[in-house]
Amino acid sequence: MSTILNGLRIVEVSAFVAAPLGGMTLAQLGAEVIRIDPIGGNIDYRRWPLAPSGASLYWASLNKGKRSVAIALDRPEGQELARALIARPGPDAGILLTNLPTSGWMSHDALAQSRDDLITLRLTGNHDGSGAVDYTVNCASGFPLATGPGPAPVNHVLPAWDVAAGLYLATGLLAAERARRQDGKGRQVSLALSDVMLASVGNLGYIADVQVNGAVRQPIGNDLYGALGRDFATADGRRVMIVAISNRQWRAIGRATGLTDKFALIGPMMDVDLDTEGGRFTARAAIFAVLERWCAERSLAEIAAALDGTGVLWGPYRDFGQLVHEDPRCSVANPMFATIEQPGAGPVLAPGSPLAFSGGTRLPPLPAPQLGQDTEAVLAEGLGLSTAAIGKLFATGIVAGPSSTAF
Repeated sequence: MSTILNGLRIVEVSAFVAAPLGGMTLAQLGAEVIRIDPIGGNIDYRRWPLAPSGASLYWASLNKGKRSVAIALDRPEGQELARALIARPGPDAGILLTNLPTSGWMSHDALAQSRDDLITLRLTGNHDGSGAVDYTVNCASGFPLATGPGPAPVNHVLPAWDVAAGLYLATGLLAAERARRQDGKGRQVSLALSDVMLASVGNLGYIADVQVNGAVRQPIGNDLYGALGRDFATADGRRVMIVAISNRQWRAIGRATGLTDKFALIGPMMDVDLDTEGGRFTARAAIFAVLERWCAERSLAEIAAALDGTGVLWGPYRDFGQLVHEDPRCSVANPMFATIEQPGAGPVLAPGSPLAFSGGTRLPPLPAPQLGQDTEAVLAEGLGLSTAAIGKLFATGIVAGPSSTAF
């Protein structure tokens, strides 16, 4: 089993995508991740989509393999319990992952009074600490105005910056934990969602393109920027994406479709070299006109038969339902997947970690806990509280279990 992070203990106090994804990424590699929520759940606990029971499939999907503790975080007694869990002793503990405001009792300085080698991973909206979410960051990134067929912005439904931030958080946590093993020091690691966006825009060359060339990328619909690629309609009403980046892939398209001779006429006619990405991009309209007709005369199954195994980069467009029902990669045939029994939802096809390590098999995906499912066990194991002490906390409403926080 992939328990490469076995023994690492992390406390997560979070909501929505980035921090929960970061915590789950580590849990799926064997770390113990305890998610602390207020009694009744945090603001993301009932976020769509919902199962018929009212359980949030969104929440469950981002919290697989974690342990859940429900504490009255608005009461001093609850804050003290949470502080004790975050700062509990042990060389592999003392790590907090959060994207919630870290003021007062949950600030790094306050928690470090209980453990001076504490590691805090903190996600903010902007580097100055002000708030932002994925969509308010994305609108400033340039991508919505470079997406689609015209001048109107197109908001992508993929929360790309949240996803990237979650993976940055996991990377930052492991880096800080490694540093603590070497120097024994705690540290606060801060990450701004807008900085994740800005770093990506810069790393992809778009900042340099403005400064060096004075160029601003314009929307070109579904055409692949700077190379050859676009969507094409099939005879049976589906659409496929066909891409060529290398010369080998470009030539494979000609061979597989039988269009090599027709493509060869385009270069001289347009005075471009089709053996270059730039040449193919310049001549893309002429190339696409030939490919459009070829695809329109064939069904998706016929196109698959012609292109599979030929070296052509291609794929069918699918909605989420078609992905689940048609794509063998989205099934237990892929070792990343297994069917789990998710409380409140029933059997669900769920992914584990996409990372595969040599020398072992993946840790299988585990269900997300019910809210408060592990409260009693974590207080006993992590803090050494007696049954009587835990019972008093339940009786006074400081903590809750799954029966009192059900969907």
